[in-house]
Amino acid sequence: MRKSLPYLSCILFAVAPVFAEVASASGQTKDDDRLRNSGTVLKEILDVPDNIPQGLLDKADCVVVFPSVLKAAFIVGGSYGRGAMSCRQGDDFKGPWGAPTMMALEGGSFGFQIGGEATDFVLLVMNERGARGILASKVKLGGDASVAAGPVGRDASADTDATLRSEILSYSRARGLFAGVSLEGSTIRPDNGDNRRVYGRKISAREIVLSGTVAVPPAAEQLISTLDARTPKHRP
Repeated sequence: MRKSLPYLSCILFAVAPVFAEVASASGQTKDDDRLRNSGTVLKEILDVPDNIPQGLLDKADCVVVFPSVLKAAFIVGGSYGRGAMSCRQGDDFKGPWGAPTMMALEGGSFGFQIGGEATDFVLLVMNERGARGILASKVKLGGDASVAAGPVGRDASADTDATLRSEILSYSRARGLFAGVSLEGSTIRPDNGDNRRVYGRKISAREIVLSGTVAVPPAAEQLISTLDARTPKHRP
């Protein structure tokens, strides 16, 4: 047994890089799928006539999409999801839509809930303060940044008090047992690990969004093209 240990060690040393490469490739595939799903979800939601008001979409500095956020609950519920955020380029967030940063959504809800759901979320970041806060670090919705359920209807008025005060407006499309789940109390943050895999190097969310030099990954083309087509210009 003792004689075989050096041989086993050599074998493990030799195959370790192979496993690491396979794990990295698997992670890359998941990230690409997440970007493609984010584009699909956004297009499907914006294709519905009575959904996000066009006026709000035109005013948004950033759009965040979390496809198929999973939530399981038995008395105490929690949710976790990953998605992507694209912002209008430039220091004032008024330029064309840029490369997305990968994002993570984490949160919990308390109540007598039994069951599970998969829900798509779209968040509109409505001002520069909210955008810069999200790019910098983890943000608690309803605490670090004000959040409200967005009004529905392509021609709905965007002049309600909640809309005017809120830095972030949230929309959901439920596919499971629960609908209309509030995001207040949840947190969103840049996913630096996913960004490293997507862009092939260590890069901050701030650099991706604000530098204007980062190319859009092929998997995110539908996400960005949908934003370019539906809201090409920022309108105050």
